[in-house]
Amino acid sequence: MSDVYRLAKPRKKGLISLVFSRFFVIVVLLLVQILIVISFYSWLKDMMPYFSAITVAFTIGGVIYLFNCDMDSSAKLTWMFVISLLPITGAALLVFTQTNLGHRTIQRRVAELTEQTAHAIPQSPEVLEKLADDPAATDDLVTFMNRSGCFPVFENTEVTYFPLGEDKFEAMLEELRKAEKYIFMEYFIIDEGYMWGSILQILEEKAKAGVDVRVMYDGMLEISTLPPDYCQLLQEHGIQAKAFAPIRPIVSSHYNYRDHRKILVIDGKVAFNGGVNLADEYINRRERFGHWKDTAVMLKGDAARSFALMFLQMWNITEREPRFDPWIEDTHYVPEHPSGFVIPFGDCPLDEDKVGRAVYMDILNRARSYVHIMTPYLILDGELETAITYAAQRGVDVKLILPGIPDKKLAYALAKSHYRRLVHAGVKIYEYTPGFVHAKVFVSDDVKAVVGTINLDYRSLYHHFECGTYIYKSDCIPDIEQDFQNTLSRCRQVTPKTIKNETLYYKITGNLIKFIAPLM
Repeated sequence: MSDVYRLAKPRKKGLISLVFSRFFVIVVLLLVQILIVISFYSWLKDMMPYFSAITVAFTIGGVIYLFNCDMDSSAKLTWMFVISLLPITGAALLVFTQTNLGHRTIQRRVAELTEQTAHAIPQSPEVLEKLADDPAATDDLVTFMNRSGCFPVFENTEVTYFPLGEDKFEAMLEELRKAEKYIFMEYFIIDEGYMWGSILQILEEKAKAGVDVRVMYDGMLEISTLPPDYCQLLQEHGIQAKAFAPIRPIVSSHYNYRDHRKILVIDGKVAFNGGVNLADEYINRRERFGHWKDTAVMLKGDAARSFALMFLQMWNITEREPRFDPWIEDTHYVPEHPSGFVIPFGDCPLDEDKVGRAVYMDILNRARSYVHIMTPYLILDGELETAITYAAQRGVDVKLILPGIPDKKLAYALAKSHYRRLVHAGVKIYEYTPGFVHAKVFVSDDVKAVVGTINLDYRSLYHHFECGTYIYKSDCIPDIEQDFQNTLSRCRQVTPKTIKNETLYYKITGNLIKFIAPLM
């Protein structure tokens, strides 16, 4: 058996190893810093009679700033509450987050790479001409997307939809075995077990055969599912590896921005995207929160190059001399069954364009017949909630499928706090009774869909690096809608009666924490 596969076997961590781990040291040092801040505030509290005027000034200054900044209105209300409750601490925390302390370097680097690659993959004028007079205004959406990156619209791409993580996993293994030049993998979660072990065996074989194999995962994993030396372990087997923004023992706003993307690109010809991470629960090999419902897409053809570019942009953040060629060059690969149009896109939390949110709102605002949504979380800002309710109120069939068994009870309570207004507006909400829905899917009017990593919550819409696949007039659209209907048949509907009979815990918790939802 491969040594790399042994790395992928789940390992239990005892108390002693935890105490002496990097995670324990980081937690202790972070707590020390927090205690220092609390002690300083306690000292100030004893002197309150002498600086009450300063406290008022902090409150007024914070409120004036919030009224004039570009922040989402729901987030403004949250910060106003925090500052009114804790004027000095709240104002200091607001300054800390808004001045981007801890991630200015990465923000500058991302901007440089985005500018450098703004025209790395040229837009085909012939494709845009075909969309110029289209009623869906997809060409307008392309114009918006390209404000913040290089996201051309493609033809010559075959899209395959996978209604379960197990389906994606089987296709992944098959395509990985065909790799000849490179394999790029970028995932939010990698956990040791059967799924990752099976993939690792192929990656090791391909690396030995001279294939350029690169793996990148979010740095938060180094204190959760993977040991801190995991990159080194992979590199010893010929696999280039990086952890994005690993956690350090210092308080920083940088930790708010995680790499939530799921990307696999093979030879610039094949790409995978969707909600499926590399852990056994995603293929129902291990049960967590009942049956795990997830989805993904496989792209074969020109559009795969866009995901290669997205991967390389993240990979090159820490490289002194960034390189993008030859990995994004046109492969002239012709898939067997290309159809429709495809726009792979990314969303960066460090610029002003909230691409994922805008794509979702564009679908809601342009829908004529229906918008069907699967999402694990429902924590909406005011504008997105209004877009959903307005679509339903003007006669569009808006249906949402959410988990029946939650992975996070607080998030579940927040989702339920939106139910009453949405249902009253005519939105139909369903909960997946067999377990947990992790899919992030929009499908509308039998012609357009989005499958990707973007949840309907503040984390995904504002704070994470995300990506998605916008699909228009592709042969796979009916498959996506059919999967929605199949999933719907296993759901219970939320009604005014079920909302009224909801448990007291969810009623109270959802309303109590809703005002801090933008900070979660």
